Amino acid sequence: MRPDKHTHDTDASDAAPPVAASTLFRQSAVQGAAVILVLSLAWPYFGLRGTPLPWPETALGIGAVALLLARLSRQPAWWLWIHALFAPAGWAVSRLDIPPGWFLLGFIVLLLFFRGAASGRIPLYLSNAATVEALGDIFRQNKGLRFVDLGAGIASTLVPLASALPDRQFTGVENAPASWAIGRIRTRRIANVFWRHANLWDQALADYDGVYAFLSPAPMAALWQKALREMKPGSLFVSNSFAVPDVSPTEIVEINDTRQTQLYCYRIP
Repeated sequence: MRPDKHTHDTDASDAAPPVAASTLFRQSAVQGAAVILVLSLAWPYFGLRGTPLPWPETALGIGAVALLLARLSRQPAWWLWIHALFAPAGWAVSRLDIPPGWFLLGFIVLLLFFRGAASGRIPLYLSNAATVEALGDIFRQNKGLRFVDLGAGIASTLVPLASALPDRQFTGVENAPASWAIGRIRTRRIANVFWRHANLWDQALADYDGVYAFLSPAPMAALWQKALREMKPGSLFVSNSFAVPDVSPTEIVEINDTRQTQLYCYRIP
């Protein structure tokens, strides 16, 4: 019998942690402040001289100021690069005379695949074959029968796991529409996989013996608290690459792959 028949699908944006909205506002504020600061100095300077605004230099100036503001506000490393390159890249793309419709199409495609990144700072990561094999060994050693993949992407983890462990039941939870659709097609004939379109924060964990997540550093603290509240004592929580802050893992499994993947395993007390 497939698990979670009683659960209902939910929209991912309805229950995303408040940190997602605050982060979006904070990053927008950094870019906005950089634009206002640079233009408030550049426009009067060049306007009084009757010369046009040098947009390449202006874009670079906005990027530099945004980088400085992001650094001063202690943004994560990847945001520093985004802030530094956003305005210069925007100016460079504007010179290509690309019809606006292509930008709209690109935005829609990105949203379909990377909805989690927009709503909860959770991008699409795919687990490689070596990691899936190690994860299968971990679950094989665990006596439990039911496992869930939070942020399951296109089912690249669950399809081989379900084949390797046919006596176990797997649930995949994914909220990005395109990724979910691909995963649904891939798992539709696999009896021991239940595929859900839902927000990971709405997924109940109490009935699972193991939880796997390959997300980002941003949600780990909150996800660990959810695991502690809902998971049974003795059950297993496994995070790919991103450790739970200030919590010592029960075990760290090191994968011999190109990116030196680490699986952080936490036994629920």
